[in-house]
Parts: sequence; C-alpha cells; structure tokens
Amino acid sequence: MPNSHLPSVYRPDFGLLTDLYQLTMAYGYFRKGLHRRKSIFHLFYRKPPFGGQFALAAGLPLAIDLIKGLRFSADDVQYLGRQTGADGKPLFNEQFLNYLQRLRFSGDVWAAPEGSAVFPHEPILRIEANLLEAQLLETALLTIINFSTLITTKAARIKTAAGMDNTVLEFGLRRAQGIDGGLTASRSAYLGGCDGTSNVWAGRYYNIPVRGTHAHSWVMVFPDEQTAFEEYASALPNNVTLLVDTYDTLEGTKRAIEIGKKLQEKGHRLLGIRLDSGDLSELAKGSRQLLDEAGLQDTVIVASDSLDEYRIQALKESGAPITVWGVGTRLATAYDQPALGGVYKLAAIENENGELETRVKLSDTAIKVSNPGRLQVRRYHDLEGKVLASQIVSELHASNGNTIVTPTGEYPLPEAVTAYQNLLVPVFQNGEQVYNPPQLAESRKFALAQYASYSALDWSVAGKTGLSAELWTEKATLVDGAGN
Repeated sequence: MPNSHLPSVYRPDFGLLTDLYQLTMAYGYFRKGLHRRKSIFHLFYRKPPFGGQFALAAGLPLAIDLIKGLRFSADDVQYLGRQTGADGKPLFNEQFLNYLQRLRFSGDVWAAPEGSAVFPHEPILRIEANLLEAQLLETALLTIINFSTLITTKAARIKTAAGMDNTVLEFGLRRAQGIDGGLTASRSAYLGGCDGTSNVWAGRYYNIPVRGTHAHSWVMVFPDEQTAFEEYASALPNNVTLLVDTYDTLEGTKRAIEIGKKLQEKGHRLLGIRLDSGDLSELAKGSRQLLDEAGLQDTVIVASDSLDEYRIQALKESGAPITVWGVGTRLATAYDQPALGGVYKLAAIENENGELETRVKLSDTAIKVSNPGRLQVRRYHDLEGKVLASQIVSELHASNGNTIVTPTGEYPLPEAVTAYQNLLVPVFQNGEQVYNPPQLAESRKFALAQYASYSALDWSVAGKTGLSAELWTEKATLVDGAGN
C-alpha cells in the first residue's frame, strides 16, 4: 500500500488547491498583522443528504494528506507573483509570497473518525491554527470531505437496501466527474459498504476487491452470441459471468447454461449471468428458473442498469432473485443529490490581548446561523453502549450536559443514559500528525456498523440531537449583540 492516501496524480504540495479569495483574504490578514492570530474553524453540514437523518463522515485520511501538503513550491509562488489586479499591478507583495513559500501547517486538528455517523451542525473537523493557515485549508478540506461523505452515505444506503447477504459492486468510473472524482467515488463507495469496484486503479491503490464481466461489444465482435460466450469461457474459465441481454435475454441465458455445463465438465463453473436492461424482475425470475432447472443453482444473477437504493428495494420487494448488484451512475455521482453542502465557519478568533473571542455567523435563514466556540460532540449511551442522544458542546466553558436544547425547547437526556463519549479525536497537534487512520477495510466495517446502529433509532424525535444549554445561551447572546 502507498504511504499517501492521495494517488500520484496529485502533487505533494496543495497550496494552490484553493479558491483565489482564500489567498486574497490571507494576504489581507498578512498586511494587517492578523495572520498569526489563533483561530477556530469547524467543518460541518447543515442538512442530511438523501432525505436521511445523518451522514457518514468520510475522507479523513485524504484530508490528513492535504493538511500535510499545505505548502507552496517555488513555481507556485512565481505563478502567484504574476497575478494582477484590475490596474495591472501585482495582487501580492514579495513579503507575502516569501511567507507562503516557507509555510507549513503548525496547528491542531480534531476530527470524527472515518465512518462515524454525524448529524447536522456537528463538526466533522475542527481546525485550530493561525488565521492564515486555517483559512487556506478551507477549500481543499471541503472538496474532499463533502464528496467523500456524500458518496459513502449513498453507498451505505444502497448496501442496506440490497442486504448484507447480497453483493454490491461499484461500477461508476465511466460516469464519474473526472479521474479524481472516479477514484474518490470508488474509495468512498467501498467505505460505505460496497463489496468491490470495477475501477482497477482504485483496486490497486486502496486495496479494494476488483470485479468485472464483459461488455456488449464482446458479444458483438463475434458472429453470434454462442461463439462469444464460448470464447470468453475459453479465455477466462475461472472468471465467467456472462452478459446475456445483447440480443434476447432468456435466449442468452439458455446459451450461458450450455457454457455452464461445459465448464462443469472441465472442473470450472459459471459464476453468474448479468442483466443490464429490460424488466429486471421478470427477466431475473425467468433466468433463475432456467438456471435451476439446468442444475446451476449456484450461478448468481447480477443486475445493473441505473440502480440505486430505491430501485434495488423495489426489485427485492417484487421477489426478483438477484443477489449481486452493479451500481454505477447513481452511486458515483450521487445522482439524486450531487452535493453535500458542507461548510467551514469561523467560531473563535484571538484578540489583541491573546484571548479567544467567540464568533457567530448570522443569517435570516435560521439553519445558517453558526455555532460559536471550540466545539465537541458528546455521544450519550446506555450501559450496553447504544447511543441514545448527541449533543454539541463548547469546550471554552463547562457544560453539565443535562439537557439538549433545540429551537423547539429544552429536553432532558434519556433516562437510560449512563455516560458519554466525545466524537472528535486529536489528529494534529502543533502541526504534527498524532493519529493514524485505520486501514480502509477496517473503517468500512465501522461505517457499516455505525449506519446500522444509528438507523435503528428515530433521530427525528425532539431532543435526540442539539446543543448544550450553555452553548445555546452563548449563541443567543452573540446573536442578540451582533452588529451593535
């Protein structure tokens, strides 16, 4: 396995992986002497994706590499030096550019372990660093955490719909948003529960099982379907899954059965047939009957064709005997919700006396009013370890945690609560990495367990998630006093 979680298509330095306004703000901080002031930012999302109640945090190992790569090469600095304003003069002065060339991340990062269930407004990452460093990380962290979290959550929904006893394969590379999007989608899909991928690069780089059959073009190359199947079985007798719907699906299944019998005579077997069009439920039932009557009960039926959790659930409810699902476009592109909408907001800044002052971002839209302070998430559980409530607190002041406050009121913790565990763990301290993420396969098991556990409780019930009373009061005070 490679040392980096980001493949070689990426550069070792990521300073330019940002929006221009991050650099212009950083320059402004530098000019005003604010760039070294300590700040606290949180990365979180406001609304659960896909109409669910929570998301699965993803992308932390990639984010770690991005943070370690917060630097600007000599070529980067020269490029920035050539940027000009409307008057044709340089945007940035030489002192600032020299500062960027020496820049290395020196702050602290806390994060939810990859695969953790996270609710709206709960920080996935907390960045404590000087203002310039924290600001420059915003865009890169959002792009990797937003997409990874979105696809991982989608994959968990699809795997849950299929069932743990079924196989889900990610087939989305050809429809993904570019090479990097395809690679991240494959990694995230596996983390969320997919059992394998068609993406060979992702398989090699992230040690994900790779799976594949053949395309319609294979069948069309040969004079007839039977010949095509025979040639494929001859070439790959230990990997024969045949796509049977190039011409007539049930006739294709009958021809595949002939191949399966010949394979048995040679000590091999027909692993499966794949259906990629038509009425998948009826075709699967018809194909299953033909296979069983031929004694090929162990040959599985693979389905593809614009699948997602909704269509898989409908097919299973129809009794379709499909046990392997190839999911492509609607997974790799998060077809029904193409963006998570995660944000990165300032929550505290050091003043001229070296004291942290909390900040809140106001909005006429209540959901967009941010939370101030150094935020942590408490997960309250019972004696058996079942999580019953989740609360955001600020570590800048004590919190007894006895109540959860929401816009609809104050709610006591569930009676069964016996203790709590903090969600965010330290990842960087003083610029040094202090947390090593688990292997992807281990995080996958954790993510699936989190999804199953958190899905078992109705988190829409008032008082299950919210703020501590102390944080609610501080936020209300800041909102009332803002602008005065």
